[in-house]
Amino acid sequence: MAVQSVAQSEALQRARTSSSTANFSAIFEGFESKGIPAAEIEPRVNVLTYNAWLALGRQVRRGEHGVKVCTFVSMTKKNESGVAESIGRHPRGVTVFHVSQTDPVQA
Repeated sequence: MAVQSVAQSEALQRARTSSSTANFSAIFEGFESKGIPAAEIEPRVNVLTYNAWLALGRQVRRGEHGVKVCTFVSMTKKNESGVAESIGRHPRGVTVFHVSQTDPVQA
């Protein structure tokens, strides 16, 4: 398996530790419209972002289109002493892909 970048590791960690279900309806609707049965859709298990799939050793196939969802990203700012402190969260659009849209990365 290829070496994980920091972005890939962080994406996988966020996917595994998130508890929000706010995007689940959009994920189910989006992938069902692509012909994937609801029983085969498991957000945070077999539906992840591009970088999270790379962290797991899978590559999204060229030309595949995922489902766009909105997530919130924590923002930090360094204070006078150089310590990063949280200043809130910012909405960000991300695309998620189903495992059926990926292939194992060849070493």
